[in-house]
Order: sequence, then structure tokens, then C-alpha cells
Amino acid sequence: MGFTYGYGQRPKSYVNTALVIINVAVFVVLELAGSTQNVEFMIEHGASFAPAILVGGKEYLRLLYSVFLHFGPSHLISNMVGLFFIGDNLERAMGHVRYLIFYLLCGVGASVFSFAFHALLDPYTVSAGASGAICGVVGGLLWVVIANRGRLEEMTTGRVGFLIFYLIYSGLRSSGVDNIAHISGAVLGFVLARILYDPAAGLIYARGAGGEKKNRALAAAGVCLYCGILCIIVKIIQLIMII
Repeated sequence: MGFTYGYGQRPKSYVNTALVIINVAVFVVLELAGSTQNVEFMIEHGASFAPAILVGGKEYLRLLYSVFLHFGPSHLISNMVGLFFIGDNLERAMGHVRYLIFYLLCGVGASVFSFAFHALLDPYTVSAGASGAICGVVGGLLWVVIANRGRLEEMTTGRVGFLIFYLIYSGLRSSGVDNIAHISGAVLGFVLARILYDPAAGLIYARGAGGEKKNRALAAAGVCLYCGILCIIVKIIQLIMII
């Protein structure tokens, strides 16, 4: 399937660009205040850390904050380069608002699964980074490409499938990588794309798109169910750790 854009220009992916800028800005601010490669400093500024989430103040927002934190410049650069070059495709397919919701839900979902895994096996693991959300974007792209008969702009099913394989394979062969966040992010992205993707709402199709839009109430119900499941997972881990 081919796509055409007015005057040969693709619609702008404002949300994806803003996400990259926010991640970079947060990193710069933290570097000016201390060191992003210092574990204690990162815990103090919102990294995912099971004891802080499970006991005391029960700081659940760490599951969101940690998506925008990175350990050192190389961690930031590798994630932001990936997001910059693949996120715009999915934003054009989904539309600005849906893409923002999708990205945040992928990031938090990957954080929850990572937190649950490490809380049970090594509760003092400190985790942060946008890689879970980025793997979610790749997983979401896989569904959107499939839904468009194997092609979306320059993306094909084979290319996206290979990208998912490469991300997971390289993570498994590297130390200090949160592979649970990567794998869960990719799976959650695929599932969420099935819930949120509506061709008529995307920037690619917005002009002159016909047909009915996906039932928004159904999509909202799917998102609520997704969030409810994440909350239940956190609560179950709390009960297990208390017992």
C-alpha cells in the first residue's frame, strides 16, 4: 500500500519530537545537579526501585518517572536515536494524541513488569530508561504494518520483525540491560496498538479518509482494563513481599 502526502511532505510528528526533547532536557538537568551514573542519585530522582515502591511512601509514580531517566550519555543517546527514527512512523499512523497515550502506557507497562520481576528475584535492582517504551513502539509498529497488509511507509513486516529480534537478541547478549522491560514492552506495544490504532484517526489518513472510526468507547474500555491489570500486578507483588 502506498501513501501520498500533500506537496511531497510527510505530516509532522510533534509528539515524538517532544518526547525526545523532554528526555534530553531531563538528562541535562540531572547531570547539572549531580551524576546520572550514580545509583543513589538516580534513586533519589525517581528511578524504579522496588523498596521505594513497595514500602514507606509507596512511590508508584517512579514507574512513570523512570521512563524519562537514563544512566549516562550513551544510554540516553542509544535510546533517543532509536526513538527519533522509528517513533515518527507510528505517530503518523496513530495520530498525535493516541500516540502519546500509547507511548506512556507502553513505558509504564514495561516498568511494571520489570519492577514485578526484579522485586521477586532481586528487589534492590535499580532500573530506568525509555527502552521499554521504545520496544513498545516497535511492537506497535508490527501490528500497524500487519494491519496495512505488510507495509507502512518504508516499514515492512520483515523489517519490523527483524528489529524486534535484534533489540531482544542484543539485550540478552549485553550486561546491565533490563531485558524484561524490552520483551514486555514489545508485547504490550503490539497489544496496545490493536486497542488504539484506528486508520481514520492517523495523520496519514486524516484527510479524505472514509468509513467509520473505531468505537472510541471500546478503545477507552481497553485502556482502562490495561491500567487495571497493571495496578493488580503491583498490588499482588506488594502482598507477596509483605507476606
